[in-house]
Amino acid sequence: MDILIINGPNLNMLGRRDPKYYGTETLDDVNEYIKASFPEINFSFFQSNHEGAIIDALHESIGKYDGIVMNAGAYTHYSYAIADAIDCIDIPVAEVHLSNIHEREDFRKISVIAPNCIGQIAGLGRDSYIEGVKLIIERVAKNDK
Repeated sequence: MDILIINGPNLNMLGRRDPKYYGTETLDDVNEYIKASFPEINFSFFQSNHEGAIIDALHESIGKYDGIVMNAGAYTHYSYAIADAIDCIDIPVAEVHLSNIHEREDFRKISVIAPNCIGQIAGLGRDSYIEGVKLIIERVAKNDK
């Protein structure tokens, strides 16, 4: 199974950015944790601070990946372009967040990408990604039957 992990804006600053919400691990640490948790899966990792690059990564995923786990960062709350890109592809996308977006500022409680994703996992720190991968595995297995 091939899974793409997409991280949006400012996630390259993990380890420096507000540890209260995001912890002290770097993005590389989180990526290594994901790989170690599922050694049987082929992961690709993509991070960008640019909306168009994320959209391009979604478009280019067609035919390459069985699923996508995405932390769209702040784009979660206002990027209808990313929501549309998710809708354009026939690959299941799990939305994940390190912090519990529902217990933060009001604007963070709204996800415009959620309706186009197979689920949302938030507030589990790096384990949000693990649960996102599990959600993709379940969805792919269900569709293979």
